[in-house]
This record gives sequence, C-alpha cells and structure tokens, in this order.
Amino acid sequence: MNGPDTLPFPPGRPGFVANPIDRAAHLRTQPDQLAALERHPESRVYVVHRDSVLLKHGAGAPRARVTLDEARAAGASEPPFFLGLERGAAVFGMGLNMAAAEGIAGRHDLTLENLRALAMTGGIAENELSRVAMAKSLAGWHQRHGFCANCGKPTLVVHAGWRRDCPSCKAEHFPRTDPVVIMMVTMEDRCLLGRQAHFAPMMWSCLAGFVEAAETIEDAVRREIFEEAHIVCTDVRYFMSQPWPYSSSLMVGCTARALTSDIIVDTTELEDARWFDKTEVAAMLRGDHPQGIVAPQPIAIAHHLLLSWVAGAV
Repeated sequence: MNGPDTLPFPPGRPGFVANPIDRAAHLRTQPDQLAALERHPESRVYVVHRDSVLLKHGAGAPRARVTLDEARAAGASEPPFFLGLERGAAVFGMGLNMAAAEGIAGRHDLTLENLRALAMTGGIAENELSRVAMAKSLAGWHQRHGFCANCGKPTLVVHAGWRRDCPSCKAEHFPRTDPVVIMMVTMEDRCLLGRQAHFAPMMWSCLAGFVEAAETIEDAVRREIFEEAHIVCTDVRYFMSQPWPYSSSLMVGCTARALTSDIIVDTTELEDARWFDKTEVAAMLRGDHPQGIVAPQPIAIAHHLLLSWVAGAV
C-alpha cells in the first residue's frame, strides 16, 4: 500500500505546484535562439484547447508531450509560446482553435482529454501539470486578446508568447493572473466550510474569493468571510499558494481565527455554510463521513488546508 508521500498529491503538495523547468525568460527576446530551439530534436510542446490537452496515442502510454511537427500536423496555432528549458531542450505550449479541435474528433491517434480528469487519474505526470497549466493559461489569454483593449486594433504576439503589442497605439499587453484567497477559518476545535452549487455532490470546502483592486491579502480574507458567512475573523496567516488554471488564478491559501460564530449565509455566493469539528473533517478526508460528506480532492489546495488542520499543523 502506498504511503502519503507516494500519492500523486502528497501532503503539502497539491496539483500544479511541481514545475522543475527553467523558465529562461531571457530567451523570450532572442528570436534566433528560439528558432534554433524549435528545431532541436528533443524540444517538445503541450497542445491545449479550452480545458483539454492533446494526447498522442501509439506505442506505449498516451503522451501529452508531442513534437512540434506533431502539434502542427494536428492544427495547433502558431506561433508556439516558449515555456522554458529542460535538460537543454525547449518546452513550448500551443493552442488549438475550434476548427482544429473538431477535426481531431473521431481520430484514434490523437484525442483531446480533460486536464482535470487526467490529473485526478494519473493520466498525466504530476511534474507535467504545471507546464500544461502554463500552456493553457497562455493559449486562453491569446485567444481572448487578439485586439488591443486601448484602441481596438489587432495585436501581435511578441516575447515568445508572453506579450502582445499593438502596432497602432504602441500599447503593450501582458498575460494576467488573478489572485484568489482561500481560507481555513477556525474557532477552537471547529472550522468553517461552505458549499457552492457547482461543487461535486456532497462536497464541502474552504471559503474563497477574488482579491479586489488595491486590497491586501489579509483584507481580502476578512472581507470574503464576512460577506459570505457574516463571520468576523482575525490573525490571518499565509499557508501556501497554488497556481490554478481555471481560468488563470493563483490560489493564496491562508488561515484565520474566527471571533464570532453565528453564520448568516450569503445565498448568492453559497448554498450553505456551517461549522465542522475535527472528527468530521478527518472522516471527510478518509471518505467515510456518516452523512456522505466529502472533502475536496488532493489536487486542490483546500484538501491540504484541511489535512494540515486535522494534523494540528495550522
């Protein structure tokens, strides 16, 4: 039987955090070197379409790492975006437009598979997930930002996919990452969890919300908890962060101590919220809660917040 450190997402290491490649950002402005890397026989690319990744089938297990020739033959959009270096070879990302994605339907050598499902079932290696997430975030951003937000004219891809420039008004546009706070709120031996309508059946999780303009992480934690459950909190502390490619967020995990206990649920945000004790949360994590309530899966930072609280580590 596997121990906790041999699981796909062991304690303290949710999905999308293991990324051993060198981003080598200095190469993004070196077109000659990038062109040479595209020709390197060991360079590979991850091809994405919305929430799916392209898999190549053949001898051995299906693979998400394909050659640039294989990506182009599948209809991937040019130019490739440079994600970084691994052992001297380049790792790229490319997107598929709708027509190319529809052209793959029914093929046996290529399939588009849901990224989250692959991650949960081990269909893609843990250390590849961050690279696919980078490709997914960049591909989605490029598909949505073909025109300048300042003047409306078409923009050009520069810096190996990490910037778009407007030749008309000279504006520069950069990919964005949206910070989201996710909170383990506790009061003595209880923690506050909520449920949203889109959650899997019977799943409850930590409350979360986007950081607003000109707001600190600490203020965002206190504001979101009060808005969603009318609980006043203090002692906000950082736990860990997790890139989350749905669509392009950075989950900032925090803990906080509740000063009040009476919950008033904002039903525009949550279906319900309530206090859970450690016995219940431990059962949720094991999957044997008497009411069938379950915790988020280990791919999510919320699982690791709950796990650490039950273990007395936060």
